[in-house]
Amino acid sequence: MAGQVRRVAQPPASGAAIGGRLRAARQARGLTLQQVADATTLNKGFISRLERDEVSPSVASLVAICEVLGIRVGELFEPPATSLVRAGEGRPINFGGTRVSELLLTPGTQNHLQVIHSTVEPGGGGGDELYTLDCEVEFVYVIRGRLELRLSDETVQLGAGDAFTFPGREPHTWSNTAEADECEVVWVLAPAP
Repeated sequence: MAGQVRRVAQPPASGAAIGGRLRAARQARGLTLQQVADATTLNKGFISRLERDEVSPSVASLVAICEVLGIRVGELFEPPATSLVRAGEGRPINFGGTRVSELLLTPGTQNHLQVIHSTVEPGGGGGDELYTLDCEVEFVYVIRGRLELRLSDETVQLGAGDAFTFPGREPHTWSNTAEADECEVVWVLAPAP
């Protein structure tokens, strides 16, 4: 392979590079190129080249592929939804904990996941009673300090650099049991409750 030059596909003359989005949609549905080709009566090679942005499809071909993939044609041309939150600029929230400062780092329109940055004062936490959240997965990462996470059948001690994942519907609570040091953590909830 030494000395070979790999050609990188260039978007079609229209400038719309949609191949990556088509490939991602196909793979998310667990479909092969052949399955999409069979469902659309298009050529497998054409679909492969389309996913590499080497060809421009007709409107009819694009509509057919999108129907099989379960996406709207317009989704291929929409800019990605992005959100930038600078350090310390998240939206202040309070889930009911005590002695806790929380910042929401994901936009309120994001429903796939929610990321929260929490600073917990000594003795602060989620309260004495176990509670649940309406999400499938909850993840916590300790940036600094120590966090005690209490579940219905176990208690886990977490230190800086530790991470713990559990079902969000599992009854739980948490606290900073330190006498003098703050605890800083990042929570990730999916989907957003």
